[in-house]
Amino acid sequence: RGHGLGNSNDEREQTLNQLLVEMDGFEANEGIIIIAATNRPDVLDPALLRPGRFDRQVVVPVPDIDGREKILAVHMKKLPLAPDVNPRTIARGTPGFSGADLANLCNEAALLAARRNKRLVAMQEFEDAKDKVMMGAERRSMVMTEDEKKMTAYHEAGHALVSLNEPASDPIHKATIIPRGRALGMVMRLPERDSYSYHRDKMHANLAVAMGGRVAEEIIFGHDKVSSGASGDIQYATDLARNMVTKWGMSDKLGPLQYEQSQEGYLGMGQTARTMSGGETNKLIDEEIKRLVEDGLARAKAVLSDQEDKLHLLAQAMLEYETLTGDEIDQLMKNGKIDRPDEPKGPVSVSQPGGSTVPKAGKKFGGTGEGAPAGA
Repeated sequence: RGHGLGNSNDEREQTLNQLLVEMDGFEANEGIIIIAATNRPDVLDPALLRPGRFDRQVVVPVPDIDGREKILAVHMKKLPLAPDVNPRTIARGTPGFSGADLANLCNEAALLAARRNKRLVAMQEFEDAKDKVMMGAERRSMVMTEDEKKMTAYHEAGHALVSLNEPASDPIHKATIIPRGRALGMVMRLPERDSYSYHRDKMHANLAVAMGGRVAEEIIFGHDKVSSGASGDIQYATDLARNMVTKWGMSDKLGPLQYEQSQEGYLGMGQTARTMSGGETNKLIDEEIKRLVEDGLARAKAVLSDQEDKLHLLAQAMLEYETLTGDEIDQLMKNGKIDRPDEPKGPVSVSQPGGSTVPKAGKKFGGTGEGAPAGA
């Protein structure tokens, strides 16, 4: 291991030198193969990777749909499964999951079945476990006022409605106003298949969806009532726009050039710093980042202003049902109602105005677990 992004020390250098000496002592015909693994390739000393030492490097990415299905099959052998459990369906709905994520998913599903006094782990447990892994655990005990709950419902409805009107956006998996993790609510979108590259139209769609919550608050409650709940959305949109301008060459004014480069970066790790950064260039970079985010804001405002009736409809449905699936949202937009056999679960605990402490709301828009869509 080299010094990476910090300073080296004598012990580390002595360990490295001793390892290199030992490796150089092997003859070519001794039949000894040295295998090593690391999750921090950015801090490896280049001397370790020179020809004659670790010649072959294998990068292990997250599994594709076939890999996820096989990993699930291994972990499911330990569980008493109901007949409706289909590993292929679960694999299709978990893009970006690592092997550890899938193992955790199976464990969570088994725990849910045990809490519900079920002898078999059914598909419903896997769906609920997936929501817990991707969106965080429900916090139904959290105290929210009616005004806060209404604000959250319109915020999430704004995200969902803009997503439905952006053809390049990923389909909605679930929208909820039940507090999960550190968020008051969220709209989770999932890609229909594994993606390895992302197009400009999808990035612009993601910017519009990110701004949908803030725009909905402004349309319904007015400029002075816009909340801090969009802080996570603004951070995500700014980061995406910055990457579009400085890394992916998607600014017509700046051209297809890279204005930020990684230091000690390998496999996306390390720090970034601007290069070619004259005063005028830096100013233009900031202007282009602002323009992209404001374009997304304008797209969201155009959709929600034109479809304010649907915004009210979706927000009222979320207040009534608290959690809606993507299929239920599509049904609501087409038919004006949701055919759900069970009764609404009722509201979250409500206190008198002024009697709660509310954390800022964040949103998740795509699978890794990142607040950002995969690859954005």
